[in-house]
Formats: sequence, C-alpha cells, structure tokens
Amino acid sequence: MTGPLLSVRDLRVEFATRKGPLVALDGVSFDIAPGEVLGVVGESGAGKSLTGLAVIGLLDSPGRIAGGEIRFDGERIDNLPQTRMRLIRGGRIGVIFQDPLTSLNPLMRIGDQLTETILAHKPLGRRQAREQAIAWLGEVGIPSPEKRIDGYPHEFSGGMRQRVVIALALCAEPALVIADEPTTALDVSVQAQIISLLKNLTRRHGAAVMLITHDMGVIAETADRVAVMYAGRIAEIGEVRELVRNPLHPYTQGLMAAIPTLAVRARRLMQIPGAMPRLSSIPRGCAFAPRCPRVFERCAERPPLMAIGGRGAACWLYYQASAAAEIRN
Repeated sequence: MTGPLLSVRDLRVEFATRKGPLVALDGVSFDIAPGEVLGVVGESGAGKSLTGLAVIGLLDSPGRIAGGEIRFDGERIDNLPQTRMRLIRGGRIGVIFQDPLTSLNPLMRIGDQLTETILAHKPLGRRQAREQAIAWLGEVGIPSPEKRIDGYPHEFSGGMRQRVVIALALCAEPALVIADEPTTALDVSVQAQIISLLKNLTRRHGAAVMLITHDMGVIAETADRVAVMYAGRIAEIGEVRELVRNPLHPYTQGLMAAIPTLAVRARRLMQIPGAMPRLSSIPRGCAFAPRCPRVFERCAERPPLMAIGGRGAACWLYYQASAAAEIRN
C-alpha cells in the first residue's frame, strides 16, 4: 500500500440546535500512513475526541458529519450504512476509550468478551477463539491469563482493565487503532506502562495509531507526527521532534512553554491567557486571535493550513514563507 491508510479531508461536524447548527469541527484534514502513530493534542473542547468518533461513525445525535470525507484504506467510510460500519469498527479499526469500565460489560467474563470479539471478525471455532483470547491476555501483560480469563471486570485493577481493553482493540488485528485518552483514568505510575505497552504491541503487529491526548509528554514519547487542534481546527501539524523543538503556531508555542523542564529554571510557568471559545462564539477569523500575543490585522481573516517545509501551520505569520515555497516548487 503506497497511499495513506486513513485520509480525512475537510471534515465538518455540526450539532443541530434551536438557534441553528453549531460547528464543532471545521475543515479538519490529515493523513495517517500504515504503521504510523499520529498524536492529536489540544485543550479540552478542541475537538480531538470528536474527530476520533467521527472516523469510527459513533457521533451521538444531534451531531452529524456535515461536510468533507473520510477514507480508510482507499474506501470512503463516512457515508456507509451502520451494518457495514460495524464490520469495519472493531475489525479493521480498533478503539481504546479512556475509561475501561465503559468499554467492558460488567456482567460478562473477560474471556467471553474477548472470545465474542474474535469470533465476530475471524473465521474460528469457539475453542480456537478462547485460545487466542488467553494468548492476547498474556501478550498485554495479564499474569496467569488462563486463570484470569474467567474473571469479571470488577475483579481487575484499573491498569489491568485497560490492558484488557487494549487486548479487545487488537485481538481482531486491525490496521488502525484509535486510542482516546487511554491513560487519563489511571495512576501516573501505571500510565507509562500502558503507553509503552500500546506502542510496542501496535508496532509488533504493524498497526497505525491515532493517539488522542492532552499530554504533550505522551505525544513526544510515542508519536511520529502530531496534529495540534484548537476550537475544532488544526492549528499545526508536523513531525513530532521538529514541532516540540521549534513550534510554529503561537498556540503550540504556548502549550510547549507551559511544560516544566529541568533545563530551564523559572519561578512561574508560562500560561495562555483566556479560554477556548464556545461553539456559539468562535471568531470568524483565526480562532486563537483573542488569546494570541502576536495578533495583527489580518488575523480577522481565517488562515488556511499553510505548508512550511514539511509541516503545516494555520497562521498568517507564515504566509510569505509559505507563498515563497510554493513559487520555488
């Protein structure tokens, strides 16, 4: 396969209200290559989780995809009937949610949930499916999997439940895994273990990952590329090392400056003034303009995602550099 595994183009998601539609995602575009880890980062309400839900067709009413398209492995999937989408979701696209208790049926044994998932997506008998379930529990680090397979979710710790959820997401051997804040509900000491496990397992099985998080530390450790979202739009996207070392967009610069480091001693951390706008009051121009320390006249006009080298930034500060690069090409 030479093209992207997942291609999202000009994705627009709206929520119907009495006063008219509220735009939650506005022109979101990105690609994920086979085997690549794309981190999606931003404040709460930026649209990260909503993007993941739109990809897997789980938008709650009154939310709907109002524009753009989503292609997976070359096939358009945003307009598929639910019966067809269910076969893709869980089979070719695995999903890991932030709270394992919402992903696991509390009335079913862990083994039954894994076995049913395997049977739904693989042509195996029940005995073979159970053997694979035990193998997956062992692979995600559950001790004595042949004994723990008959346990219920409440008999596992939070970290162990999240390991089971990872096994559920990967047991059908999907090509893409969408991990939505997979460590938020866990203790800090367990978070690193889960992220390391997810990274190692997906690379071992050749799966691409869309890792949704608000933690830039997790992104820096795990992702190949990162998309920074703000107010339902992509503010910056690029290779993770370049973005961490030299952020372009003022919002990304603010995020990076707010992270404490051992190299720089400061009495107070930098902060971004103000708050993200509500869906009903997003500025017509640059959504970040009211909080931006480098705002100028043209910010009243919405900036497109401009190409700067191998990266993209939606900021008028880079208009001339982007235009010059287009002329050279």
